[in-house]
Amino acid sequence: MAEPSREREAILEVRGLVKYYPLTQGIVFRKQVGAVQAVDGIDFDLYAGETLGIVGESGCGKSTVARLLMSLERPTRGRILYKGEDITKLSGRALKAVRRNIQMVFQDPYTSLNPRMTVGDIIGEPYDIHPEVVPKGDRRRHVQDLLDVVGLNPEYINRYPHQFSGGQRQRIGIARGLALRPEIIVADEPVSALDVSVQAQVINLMEKLQDEFRLSYMFIAHDLSIVRHISDRVGVMYLGKIVEIGGDAEIYDHPTHPYTQALLSAVPVPNPEAREHRGRILLHGDVPSPANPPSGCRFRTRCWKARERCALEVPPLAVPAVFQGTDTPAAHDSACFFAEDRANP
Repeated sequence: MAEPSREREAILEVRGLVKYYPLTQGIVFRKQVGAVQAVDGIDFDLYAGETLGIVGESGCGKSTVARLLMSLERPTRGRILYKGEDITKLSGRALKAVRRNIQMVFQDPYTSLNPRMTVGDIIGEPYDIHPEVVPKGDRRRHVQDLLDVVGLNPEYINRYPHQFSGGQRQRIGIARGLALRPEIIVADEPVSALDVSVQAQVINLMEKLQDEFRLSYMFIAHDLSIVRHISDRVGVMYLGKIVEIGGDAEIYDHPTHPYTQALLSAVPVPNPEAREHRGRILLHGDVPSPANPPSGCRFRTRCWKARERCALEVPPLAVPAVFQGTDTPAAHDSACFFAEDRANP
């Protein structure tokens, strides 16, 4: 994994990204009565050669961020800068050129593949959209090379998706993502539908390909242990916002936001003795609706540290005042007025 550095130039910069989905009522005369605030003002950078992991509960906006990065959906507000160029303002040929460098690996390794197309046609389809990448006569050889790179027999080129296992189908999806030699791959829950042993194989493959093709990953997942294994930096999302972001050791060993601490306390521990001495944090209440989020800090309705200030002000995503000027792992960005280090055993 690449060593993250604040001095390096970011290949992808996200600033103030917002995505609202309107809520309407009426049949003949429809009017907007509200909005689902799926993503509400997030900022992060992705550096060349690194893996940025995004974790959080279902419905927190992780997959929406992935679709926005791919320009599959347009943001309500905000900017997505790829090498300094705002891709949210692009369309037509300009957007097509950028999409060549930002590819996606989807969550479900079966429904993301057309069952009526052979593996060769699926992996080679990007060459039909970008014919300048590979001459027509060389496409079959390139597809077979990609199958070999992801650990599949090149002779499987004429088979169909239903003839493969789940892990093999996800390798096909990875090969399709690599076809255009992109710089960034957005992986949206790429191993959640696979068995544990197969998950490890796919993760190891992605790490190998990252070094070989000099890729940058945006890795979205629920499984905190997988995210730690593959990621250089980790961002934690809650109800459309990033509440904490930092290096993998900073987040996992020295979390400062209450939500991150609660998430990590729920991770299963294989050692029975360590499990007995571990402090579990139980959150009460349900996750608020993104159509009507709480004022101020969105986590305050479930937070044991919540005070009046939390309802009146939105905490900024920055190094907490108590850690500013210190050289401790806890000195990383956290959106909490009462942040404190809770070192994990």
